[in-house]
Amino acid sequence: MYESTRGNLYGQTASQAITLGMVPGGGLFVPSTFPNLNWQDLQGLTYGEVAKRVMMPYLSDFSEEAVAEIVKVYSDGRFDGEDPAPLVPVGNFGVLELWHGPTAAFKDMALQVLPDLLKNSLKHFNREEDVLILVATSGDTGKAALEGFKDREGMHIVVFYPAGGVSPVQERQMTTTEGLNTHVVGVVGGNFDQCQTAVKGIFASDTLKTQLQEKKLIFSSANSINWGRLLPQIVYYYWAYLQAVKQGTVTPEGKINVVVPTGNFGNLQAAFYAKRMGLPINRIICASNSNNVLADFFKTGVYQSQRPFFQTISPSMDILVSSNFERFLYEMSGRDSEKIQSWYNASNQGEFSVDSATLKECQATVYAGWANEEETLQTIASSYEDYRYVFDPHTAVAMKVYEDYLSATKDQTFTVIASTASPFKFSSNVIRALAKYSNSNCSDEWEALAGLSQLTGWKIPLGLQGLDKKPEKKATPCSPEGIKELIKKMFIE
Repeated sequence: MYESTRGNLYGQTASQAITLGMVPGGGLFVPSTFPNLNWQDLQGLTYGEVAKRVMMPYLSDFSEEAVAEIVKVYSDGRFDGEDPAPLVPVGNFGVLELWHGPTAAFKDMALQVLPDLLKNSLKHFNREEDVLILVATSGDTGKAALEGFKDREGMHIVVFYPAGGVSPVQERQMTTTEGLNTHVVGVVGGNFDQCQTAVKGIFASDTLKTQLQEKKLIFSSANSINWGRLLPQIVYYYWAYLQAVKQGTVTPEGKINVVVPTGNFGNLQAAFYAKRMGLPINRIICASNSNNVLADFFKTGVYQSQRPFFQTISPSMDILVSSNFERFLYEMSGRDSEKIQSWYNASNQGEFSVDSATLKECQATVYAGWANEEETLQTIASSYEDYRYVFDPHTAVAMKVYEDYLSATKDQTFTVIASTASPFKFSSNVIRALAKYSNSNCSDEWEALAGLSQLTGWKIPLGLQGLDKKPEKKATPCSPEGIKELIKKMFIE
């Protein structure tokens, strides 16, 4: 069963939590209890079989047959090769490549599953309404959600992204998505946090919900605030450990560290849940870019989102309001919903301080650091020079923070770096970092894409090939303040 982080809703089934997306009165759904799952019981299984074993205890109102059908996405050709998330040995660490899905980003690992989780959840209620999926994106979630939900019967999806705040490839991926049920909105003069705040406001509007129901529509979300988005992400941390044991880099019962580049904290929260289920994880390392609100929190215990916002070369991490952090603090505070309510009270205006006991628990669980733009570019260059391996800017942030962690702690635990996107999605900045090795024009995104392939010998991901030639549907422009009215215009009036 599921409960709210703010103590205002209990006893919800998985289907209810997934359909609602977020708690109507504020807060996020979390499991009431966590299963124990021994990794040794998963040895020799395929990724899909591991996914079924990890997810099934959280889906008590789903049949085993339904879950077995849902996880077939990992083996039906949507992901490159037989292994959808290979652990690649690099130096003395491993890189967990989570970008072999149709949109070349880690979001595919969950967003190819979520539509079927939602479809099955709706069946349990015999709902006749269509579902309206609202998604705020800082870059990668948008395309992955569009790809997962396109042409799904009874489902409509609207993606909001900050115009000018994503890479040219990310934007083109979204605007070239096929499907009559897909809609893309470029939010002018806004950032991801404003997009996400607007979407949360829409979910909380009883008036809007009533108006939609009159049109036989209900809301749901594909952001990681939705438990159905977060659950499949736990799987690949188990998969990483199984691969590390198989490769001999971890002895049975030995522990691993996990480094996660993060903005909205969902990917890192999934690693924490895997540890909570019994996976032998030693340290979880949180890596931020110049929007370093999380790194500052772990140092001071003060969460301060009212600060300058930086548009960086790792745009999917350009976030100051990390939604899933609420789930983390719920666990760190001993599941104290009253504390969560006080910290996330709107009157705080995005700033709060946690008590010393909660901060101590946070610091014992997570090491946090950050990297600026220059350090990110330098890390892309030095990693290529040292290992002949190419990181995208987000994973380069993780690599730099890992290097800082090693320097500070001398911890020799085998470490897995979660690689969240293909470098080809950010080829112009990657080529800029590798200028001494390539003559490609880094100011032309599409020339840089070809140049990076020529330099590395890596194939351009299928979903990015010929992207500049595909017909596109221009994004609908909208201000942050106009998002609610746009939804009404599109689906109600």
